[in-house]
Amino acid sequence: MTRRAPFLALLSAAMFGVSTPAAKALLGSIDPIVLAGLLYCGAGAGVAALRRSGLVGGRSAADAPETPLVRADLPWLAGAIVAGGILGPLLLMVGLSHTDAASASLLLTLEGVATALLAWLAFHEHFDRRIAVGMASLVAGAAVLAWSGRPSLEGLAGPAAIVGACIAWGLDNNLTRKVSLADPLQIVEMKGLVAGPVNLAIGLWAGGDLPAPAPIALAGAVGFLGYGISLALFVHALRHLGTARTGAYFSTAPFLGAVTSVVMLGEPIKVQLALAGVLMAVGVWLHLTERHEHEHEHLPVEHAHAHVHDEHHHHDHALSDSAGEPHAHKHSHGWVRHAHPHMPDMHHVHRH
Repeated sequence: MTRRAPFLALLSAAMFGVSTPAAKALLGSIDPIVLAGLLYCGAGAGVAALRRSGLVGGRSAADAPETPLVRADLPWLAGAIVAGGILGPLLLMVGLSHTDAASASLLLTLEGVATALLAWLAFHEHFDRRIAVGMASLVAGAAVLAWSGRPSLEGLAGPAAIVGACIAWGLDNNLTRKVSLADPLQIVEMKGLVAGPVNLAIGLWAGGDLPAPAPIALAGAVGFLGYGISLALFVHALRHLGTARTGAYFSTAPFLGAVTSVVMLGEPIKVQLALAGVLMAVGVWLHLTERHEHEHEHLPVEHAHAHVHDEHHHHDHALSDSAGEPHAHKHSHGWVRHAHPHMPDMHHVHRH
């Protein structure tokens, strides 16, 4: 599954990247805050229907059963909902209303930087100088993109709001990583069905109006694919790659969003846009080509998630546990020390 995880992260990025210009197009007929609510309502309702449709069978991308959220997960999930489900989309919609879609899409690359910095400084996830240089390239690209030559409060308001959204989503990603062993579809359902109505209520209270049925349906579809399915794939990648690396893969989203903006919305290709894209591409490449291997130890831990009996899973089973693999049940890990290439997944949270 670790080999599949980068593909899932890139697919998640592609779906979210296309949703940015789609949301920009909808802003002409929908109030920004109301749109944020409709996007998350679409994500929550769509994923809730998918979970109950029988099409996914309660299984992950690796055809393994998923474990439900437990009480200890709820504080982490609540923080993720507030940061990423409410503050993030509100700031993004405000930013999009004052920024062209191509620039907004590339500025969203900063979500990966915010995610990695928070993972390193606040959540103690390891990353080396290669990752730091990659982040510097992403920041430099964003600075080139945002520079207008004539700084003004009006010109900075849109980009500042989008940067704020990136920070909120960076916190969301780190908090979601704490619950990423649980069913991703359940996580997305709860986030959408809480954040969506809250944002919608805020938008209506602030003076926005509900649009006609057709724009509502379109916003719901964009939310289901660009926020709902995209987030479920992102959670799958989180558990296997760690927060900073998954955020790096996800940083490819703005490039597809920018291309879509140019092709579909007719926005011009500027030298400034091209230079920013090159700098950001270098940063993303440095993240994607990292290799990490050293001797490390695993401390005893007990948890539940889908797994096979690899070198990290040697444990006894109860009679009620499934005999097939992959399977999911509560199990214990003993102490072990070894060396192999690895990512900071949920089994590799050691100090360096």
